Amino acid sequence: MPAVEVGRICMKTAGRENGKKCVIVDVMDKSFVLITGPKAVTGVKRKRVNLSHIMPLQDKVDLKRGASDEEVTQMLTAECKIDGMKQTAKPAA
Repeated sequence: MPAVEVGRICMKTAGRENGKKCVIVDVMDKSFVLITGPKAVTGVKRKRVNLSHIMPLQDKVDLKRGASDEEVTQMLTAECKIDGMKQTAKPAA
């Protein structure tokens, strides 16, 4: 499993956003991270989630800690990952 770090692209595995992709913006502590979709791109709004509710993927974008939704969108566009973020998938159980 890839490391949980700022800029890591993840998939939500629980809740109403199950199967949608998001980006880790900040690591709060050993159990919680701050994620964003951004909402305009994937429908996942910025929030604090438990690590057990996300699944880290191999992709990563270069972000600074606490980046805004606009900065995340610009970086995803610059690294040509914006189309991949819009796709939803059913995570493996």
